[in-house]
Amino acid sequence: MTATPREIETILSEDPGAILIEITRADGSTPREVGAFMLVSENRVCGTIGGGQLEYLAIDEARRLIRNGDPAADLTIPLGPDIGQCCGGRVTLGLRRMDARRAGDLKARAMRIEAEYPSVLIFGAGHTGRALAEALVPLPLKTCLIDTRRAELESATRQIRRVETPIPEASVREAPSGSAFVVMTHDHALDFLITAEALNRGDAAYVGMIGSATKRAKFASWYREEGFDPSHLPALVCPIGGNMVRDKRPPIIAALVAAELVAALAGVNLAADNAHRLGDTD
Repeated sequence: MTATPREIETILSEDPGAILIEITRADGSTPREVGAFMLVSENRVCGTIGGGQLEYLAIDEARRLIRNGDPAADLTIPLGPDIGQCCGGRVTLGLRRMDARRAGDLKARAMRIEAEYPSVLIFGAGHTGRALAEALVPLPLKTCLIDTRRAELESATRQIRRVETPIPEASVREAPSGSAFVVMTHDHALDFLITAEALNRGDAAYVGMIGSATKRAKFASWYREEGFDPSHLPALVCPIGGNMVRDKRPPIIAALVAAELVAALAGVNLAADNAHRLGDTD
């Protein structure tokens, strides 16, 4: 998991001399890339350099440095049978004891990384909307759950950012470029308004609306009748979550849509695949 500014602050407040472990070189097949890092104190760890024996060895070495008072070390580790991993590559790790300068640099770096997380706006705090928001909590995303109904929002986990608004489509207009929009409100007319707003932006990474192929067809008809540009319609993903798993329980839908969102934010054209499966020629 990516180390957050809050986690880094917590470790450094308890142990200002914690050890920063960073991948400084990666050759061949490796579990993480150059720049991946973790912070290790005697009792805590945040971040990851890839897990497995590589990470265990690095943590052991970091805690040895802490106990001995050593300032730094460098490790080059082949990822082969000697350590019980079969990646076949090789990584070099830099281990450095934190000081005020390094602490400031690391906090600023974590804040920059977090600021670059893509935004995911979920409209509708019903069972499936809440399940999706909760599924996205561990992911490097800025997730926001939006609804007109206070009681539904209050049922969501406190970790989730929540917005109560009488005009949810306004949140679409305020979202940054490259955002993802998932529309699953309690009202089909409201779904249509929000989805149209998201499509009309033209810069969304993902626009998904919960529902069936029939609902998609009705939306497309309404969208044209309202005078909107039909060339935007292929960008709509509806149904959401793909069609490989026929399970409509909210946590299952949430898991499927979470995977779909990650793919879309990585640049996979899910809307084209969705349209192809539905035989959409728009």
